[in-house]
Amino acid sequence: MDILSAVETRVLGSLVEKELTTPEYYPLSLNALVNACNQKSNRDPFMNLDEDSVRAALRTLDQKGLAGPADNMVSRVTKYEHRLQEAFNFNRHEIAILCELLLRGPQTPGELRNRADRMHKFEDLGIAQSTLQRLMKREPPLVKVLPRQPGTKEARYAHLLSGDVQGWTPEASTAPAAAAAAAVSGDRISRLENQIADLQKEVADLKQQLATFRKQFE
Repeated sequence: MDILSAVETRVLGSLVEKELTTPEYYPLSLNALVNACNQKSNRDPFMNLDEDSVRAALRTLDQKGLAGPADNMVSRVTKYEHRLQEAFNFNRHEIAILCELLLRGPQTPGELRNRADRMHKFEDLGIAQSTLQRLMKREPPLVKVLPRQPGTKEARYAHLLSGDVQGWTPEASTAPAAAAAAAVSGDRISRLENQIADLQKEVADLKQQLATFRKQFE
């Protein structure tokens, strides 16, 4: 199974969420998807992605068969959809639970039941727990239970689409976002440096052309 980056995880989770909660606006344009990735509600950690980073994640998700341009869309603007259903044949409970794990990271069954209920109705906690068990028994497993943290009563569950999770703390949960933000910042600085170099070259060329033009009248 291909390992997803932090940005790919956020893009994929956002596509799934919008299909389940606002199907009338799905598939999503690039601009709508960027806004979905960066929204402050139902996200942990908060991310500030730009169009280039989201576009790059869509490209790699397409290569992995998990998301890409929507088929049969009559629109001047390209729109994007996830392909988790084709890849894993989830039922509605499974895709809602996995979506919450993609968007918010490790959570208890109670948290997952309450939060995923907006995407598909969970009548009781037992349905959330049995859904987690089915996801754990997949081949390969898509979810695992984490060691219980000191002072907590319930164990948390994490998805495995971004690789194995050895442990989890609130501080560790922000690491992927920090890395993603650093990568986005680095890409932006690199682009600006290239643009400055191009402008400097254009200015030098214009100076040379002006000097040549003046010589004609000396």
